Amino acid sequence: MNQLAQKIKELAQAYTQDTVGIRRHIHANPELSFEEHNTATYVEQVLQSYGLETVRMANTGVVALVKGRNPESKTIALRADLDALPITEQNTVDYKSKNEGVMHACGHDVHTASLLGAARILQEVRGEFEGTVKLVFQPGEEKFPGGASIMIKEGVLQQPAPSGIIGQHVFPMLPAGKVGFRSGMYMASADEIYITVKGKGGHAALPELNIDPVLITSHLIVALQQIVSRHASPKVPTVLSFGKVEALGATNVIPNEVKVEGTFRTMDEVWRKEAHRRIRKLAEGLCESMGGSCDIDIKFGYPFLKNDPDLTGRAREAAALYLGEENVVDLDLWMGAEDFAYYSQEVAACFYRLGTRNEARGITSGVHTPTFDIDEAALETGIGLMAWIAVQELEARTA
Repeated sequence: MNQLAQKIKELAQAYTQDTVGIRRHIHANPELSFEEHNTATYVEQVLQSYGLETVRMANTGVVALVKGRNPESKTIALRADLDALPITEQNTVDYKSKNEGVMHACGHDVHTASLLGAARILQEVRGEFEGTVKLVFQPGEEKFPGGASIMIKEGVLQQPAPSGIIGQHVFPMLPAGKVGFRSGMYMASADEIYITVKGKGGHAALPELNIDPVLITSHLIVALQQIVSRHASPKVPTVLSFGKVEALGATNVIPNEVKVEGTFRTMDEVWRKEAHRRIRKLAEGLCESMGGSCDIDIKFGYPFLKNDPDLTGRAREAAALYLGEENVVDLDLWMGAEDFAYYSQEVAACFYRLGTRNEARGITSGVHTPTFDIDEAALETGIGLMAWIAVQELEARTA
């Protein structure tokens, strides 16, 4: 390990407890998507205490620059997200959410604290690297249209334009101290599907006088699965799931309509659009063939996330050097979605995973659950590795 890597490692160890305090403050004071006013102000105050100037974007987003020697030579961006989820926390910890019904159940408190810790390290060693690190704290990852899309529209990838962007996300399936990488396709696009199946309601004992939307819906949900099984290439990961069906009839009442909500996910933008067309056509045709009709709304969500092979390869090598090869794992495809994908469609991107699990302490809950928490030892890895990957990428000579 070279001298700068060792110094970053020592600083990460020295700043871990401060970073734990930052994480706990953010965790205890969560705010929903696009409402992160206090969180953004807190991030600004912390960055300014490090001697960094801050700029607001997308209302509750914050951007700052750490300038090394020859700052115009190259720029690399590091990203964290600020928002929490509408979940009531069930953990019994000192830093439990103070905002009833709102919780950092996806680790965005960890992402923000990690980037703040990395910023502190980078600011301290700025005389030992060339180029600029752009720190991006974005709002609204959990809610369409996604804060990343708004930040991009407002110019976050300009002035200065980064050669690439790196994001880090908690991964409760991986023990603290380990990280995971995957090149190429990694996470799926995510679209929301809303269908209202319309019929003619009435007494359930007189079905011949009705047009039963419940029966139509039953056929429709089954039939739509052929979009995946018979039209998607087996080489392209694709998921179509329906998680909500609302009929509001009764044992003896057939309702006038049934509402259905679901999600469509894939990793190919051309197929994604074709699938939308097929879903609409099949739904409308089937409902009509059974005497009913339907309204269908497909909300175009986040694109699929692709990790640039070159950038991801260099980041993985940097992680292996910093943590040891035994602490770096290869990840499988993940059908979850992330608005970091918007960045990956615009510039070379690397989105990697930070292990946070500790089975001995019972820290095993998944994200988006009311008992999610982390082994805070992961923060030492989080702050040091982000800083080290950024420095290594600034030093890389790419074509």
